[in-house]
Amino acid sequence: MSSSETETEPEPPAGPEPPAGPADDLPATVAPQLRALRRRASLTLEVAARSAGLSPAHLSRLETGQRQPSLPMLLALARIYGTTVSDLLGETVTDRDAVVRAADMEPTHAGGWTYWQAGAHGRGMQSLRVRIPHGSQGDIVRVHPGEEWLYVLKGRLRLRLGDTAHLLGPGDSAHFDSLTPHRLAAADETGVEVLFVHTLLQSPTATLCLGPITGETP
Repeated sequence: MSSSETETEPEPPAGPEPPAGPADDLPATVAPQLRALRRRASLTLEVAARSAGLSPAHLSRLETGQRQPSLPMLLALARIYGTTVSDLLGETVTDRDAVVRAADMEPTHAGGWTYWQAGAHGRGMQSLRVRIPHGSQGDIVRVHPGEEWLYVLKGRLRLRLGDTAHLLGPGDSAHFDSLTPHRLAAADETGVEVLFVHTLLQSPTATLCLGPITGETP
């Protein structure tokens, strides 16, 4: 724990924060796990919040269960804390078997997205099957170290990489440097389902910046 952080942290003054989302069905263990992993990474509330593009007040509310994190927030905090979304959710894996059975993939809902862990934790990459509904988080821009690969399973995906917009259909894929500003959105009202793989940087300084982007939708 940083010397500048006490065991009982008062909630900081309110500041700008993302708009509230629906109360998603996340495990009750998420909030204390978020705080425990931040402290394990020796990061203060202010430093972790700034790295994730959040206000300290918003991160404090996530850690006390007053707010529900979206999937991009979970991915951001996982990278910052040098861990996985599974670890943030308090999920346990009995082994690191190479095979993941479909029956063992439990869906998790976050920020309107539904995702399934498609690989064991503790690896250098994290694999997810993600269902993105139409109009969900389409204005969130992601920028972070590493690489991403995605493959469209069902529906059509609008992918913006920097200033270039792409429309991907079933069977299409994309592999790109995650430092390129990017955002994902479903092109159809029925949503889109993708297989998503990203590198997991085991560093507390790895960041994912979240924020609105102005201009037309890709």
